[in-house]
Amino acid sequence: MTVPREQQRVFGEVAEDYDDVRPGYPAEILDLIVGYAGRAPRTVAESGAGTGKGTALLRTLDAPLTCVEPDPAMAAVLSRRFGGDPLVSVTVGRFEDWTPPAGGVDLLASAQAWHWVDHTRRTRLAADALAAGGVLAVFGHDFGFADEDLRSAMNAVYQEHAPEIADQPGRPVNNRHPGAFRPEELRGSPWFTDVELQQVVTVVPYPTARYLTLLTTFSPHRMLPEPQRVRLHGALADLVDAHGGVVEQKLTTDLWLARRTG
Repeated sequence: MTVPREQQRVFGEVAEDYDDVRPGYPAEILDLIVGYAGRAPRTVAESGAGTGKGTALLRTLDAPLTCVEPDPAMAAVLSRRFGGDPLVSVTVGRFEDWTPPAGGVDLLASAQAWHWVDHTRRTRLAADALAAGGVLAVFGHDFGFADEDLRSAMNAVYQEHAPEIADQPGRPVNNRHPGAFRPEELRGSPWFTDVELQQVVTVVPYPTARYLTLLTTFSPHRMLPEPQRVRLHGALADLVDAHGGVVEQKLTTDLWLARRTG
């Protein structure tokens, strides 16, 4: 019997490509976290560390860093990247099942992964993981397009070949996922205060082939039946080639910050 694929577990199928083509995070994100906290954290935990895109940024804090990653294939890449680092430890498992250290950590971060944590429990789990006054930092890229004409043309391709993941008003095609983060989770919580949003915008160019590889690392694309995905990506490749062979991804990196009460 075929076991149904879970959307949050498909990234391990392309762990190496994910590590290669997914963009990292600008140093400004870390500056904003430390500025908000008022000092550099002494202990850090990361939920959904993946292959280490956020880890590479957090590691520059030079503080003990515990990375929790549920997918074994993603965790294997993460361990290969940071396995020799005495400050980095990798725990393979769900954040929901992780036991925080006594007294909690100074900083709990999650890069492009908080939406995969059980949305009915994640705020309490974050509070339980943090020391009093500790900081929760939830950040990730919103993948848009620097060229609006290309964005519109691409969405027409999606509407034809994969309307179930086509763009909707105000929502980029690559960013559709369940359990999306809502700031009200923190603003209405008795465990958090000083909730704020910061944003950093960068533009990253992707040549056609590399852009298609990027698309294969997004879960909505991975969940498409393979023949449909092949048709969609072939049509997108033709479109990008006709527009100069490069997609300039406009990355709006949202950083949500909140402070543990108590």
